[in-house]
Amino acid sequence: MSLARFTELQQHIATQLVGQTELVRSMLVCLLCDGHLLIEGMPGLAKTTAVKALSAGIEGDYHRVQFTPDLLPSDLVGSDIISPGGGFEFRAGPIFQNLLLADEINRAPAKVQSALLEAMGERQVTVGAKTYGLPELFLVMATQNPVEQEGTYNLPEAQLDRFLIYCHVDYPKRDEELEILRLDQSRFRAERPTVPTELTQEELFRARREVAAIYLDATLEEYIVDLVLASRQPAALDPELASWIRFGASPRASQALARCARALAWLEGDDFVTPFHVQTMAPFVLTHRILLSFEAEAEGIPAAAVVERLLSVVALP
Repeated sequence: MSLARFTELQQHIATQLVGQTELVRSMLVCLLCDGHLLIEGMPGLAKTTAVKALSAGIEGDYHRVQFTPDLLPSDLVGSDIISPGGGFEFRAGPIFQNLLLADEINRAPAKVQSALLEAMGERQVTVGAKTYGLPELFLVMATQNPVEQEGTYNLPEAQLDRFLIYCHVDYPKRDEELEILRLDQSRFRAERPTVPTELTQEELFRARREVAAIYLDATLEEYIVDLVLASRQPAALDPELASWIRFGASPRASQALARCARALAWLEGDDFVTPFHVQTMAPFVLTHRILLSFEAEAEGIPAAAVVERLLSVVALP
């Protein structure tokens, strides 16, 4: 039953945008794994549209925050204000929503990113001397553009590691762009899409319990750990690969990859995790967690190519 409801949600999102199957899958996996999503792509590739389509099909509060260089932490988490009866009372900011879209997150200064870091990692925010817990369903979906880097602030590695999945959105193919034109025409005619019955939070939490019960064999656990360890100590496997990596993935990567592989297996109706599930999710989990060397950057080698090389040199169980 839970899987059928997620399939219905996936089909609804597919009616709102063309292609972008990896982005849709990444959003669903993050929902199932209780993790956060970082989306990167050129302007106009429906990143915000996809997130809005997801929020329309889920029970919960949704808020979009446009990150700018003049944004303050209090604009995000809230602040203490003077109450009419005297004293102070806390007025919550938009971060207390169930689904938060942090649009162009790399445009916010370090103080704002630090406030978001605590919320993503600890599921709480601190204002003054008090700490406030966030909702049980709390998902941050952040977007950033790879262009217009003037006046932006690169996300620190500690915050990148807080994102369960990194998804790069590319330009659509020719037939997909033709379909986009037709979809836009139907919207221009004010043809309202059919909105499915909202996926309730109880259904979502039940699905998460089912995902956690998906069987992951011990040999695949070792394979996941070997992949992550190879990113830290690649010299023994591939000297050239070693010259591309400055710092490998943290132990959080192993946990994230195991969770995501289980979620993908569940979405595909499987009762256990296979090497295919692990290898499919590895680029989305590892790409943003590997810090490239100066040599790799000088040669223009992307992190995705490094992860692909890792998958080719680490032996399958």
